[in-house]
Amino acid sequence: MVRRVTTRDIAGMKAKGERIPMVTAYDYPTAKLADQAKIPMVLVGDSLGMVVLGYDSTIPVTMEEMLHHCKAVGRGAQRAMIVGDLPFMSYQVETSQAIHNAGRLLQEGGVQAVKLEGGVVMAETVCKIVECGIPVMGHIGLTPQSVNRFGGYRVRGKEREEAAQLIRDAESLEKAGAFAVVLELVPTPLAETITRRLSIPTIGIGAGPQCDGQVQVLHDMLGLFTDFVPKHARQYARLAELITDALRQYVEEVKEGSFPSEKESFEMDQEILEGIDEVLERSLNQS
Repeated sequence: MVRRVTTRDIAGMKAKGERIPMVTAYDYPTAKLADQAKIPMVLVGDSLGMVVLGYDSTIPVTMEEMLHHCKAVGRGAQRAMIVGDLPFMSYQVETSQAIHNAGRLLQEGGVQAVKLEGGVVMAETVCKIVECGIPVMGHIGLTPQSVNRFGGYRVRGKEREEAAQLIRDAESLEKAGAFAVVLELVPTPLAETITRRLSIPTIGIGAGPQCDGQVQVLHDMLGLFTDFVPKHARQYARLAELITDALRQYVEEVKEGSFPSEKESFEMDQEILEGIDEVLERSLNQS
């Protein structure tokens, strides 16, 4: 039986200076591929709203949608630690709501940890969730659920006071019991400072190479999402082009009659068909 990666394993990777790769996955086949590549952590991110469901932001994503995708990922990834995003307004109203929904992601969704956005203001909530036995990954910097407040997707922490607040946010999350913190769109020097000050791992996305780990949206790095390519993403493949070419070839072969061929078809004994009209006529008379 394959042993699943745990929060203790993730902490051990930071202690040993081993970088932590993490990717998103939203369905069974991509989760299975991530597992085969030995990715230690898989995030079922609310980014699925944009790259899978076609929303213009992560804000419309619901708990039911998150649960649906978490279940699929859980069936595909048997080794990786699965982290599920708590969607917008599923944890901000009151602590009991946050605990309930975090518990649903574990109990119904099959994840091993949850992720939520916010620093100092969410520290108490993080503490209460952790006290219930649910591992929490924090998320600070550019927090997509707050994009309307920030006025767009922009780098956070370039100004002194904002940088100081991000340090306070990170340290408050560690104190609250978070096992790791995502730093999104944070200047490299600031991310390095935060990483050095924390004993828990930092996972960067657009936060430079000095974080303890990196997370990327699978559809960005594989070239599946074509609306735009974020600056922080490196395309390791351009699958959208390959898929489009394959579909065009399929259309052409269907129209010209070269698909399916004998290779993709099934045969039967011709003698069976010779008396089929008699069988059909007899059944018709009986009815």
